[in-house]
Amino acid sequence: QVQLVESGGGLVQPGGSLRLSCAGSGSTLDYHAMAWFRQAPGKEREGISCINRSDGRSTYYSDSVKGRFTISRDNAKNTVYLQMNNLRPEDTAVYFCAADSDLYCDSGQAVTALDFHFWGQGTQVTVSS
Repeated sequence: QVQLVESGGGLVQPGGSLRLSCAGSGSTLDYHAMAWFRQAPGKEREGISCINRSDGRSTYYSDSVKGRFTISRDNAKNTVYLQMNNLRPEDTAVYFCAADSDLYCDSGQAVTALDFHFWGQGTQVTVSS
C-alpha cells in the first residue's frame, strides 16, 4: 500500500515562492507516475504536473503553471517536489500529490484525477497580499 504525505504549503505574497514536498511510504517501488494536482472550493481537481519514476526528464505541466513551476523527484528518498515561483492569487488552492502504478507521464498529455489511484491528504497554498 502506497502512502503519500504532502508538506510545504502556507501563505505567500504574490510573486513569492514555495516548495512542496510529497513523501511516499509503503510499496513506493510499484508506482511509475507521480503527479501534483490542485483544487479550489467549487472547482474540479486540476492536474498541473507529472513526472515518471523511470525517466525524470519526461515531465508534464499544465498551461496555467508552465514556466513558473518545476517538478522533480528523488527516488532514493521516495520524495517528489514541486517548486513554485512567481505565485499568483489564482494559484490559491489545496495541493495534492498522487501516484499510479500503470501511467507514464508525457510532456504533451494532460493528466486527470481519475487516472491516479494513490493520493495524499493535501496541503493548503494561499497567495495573498
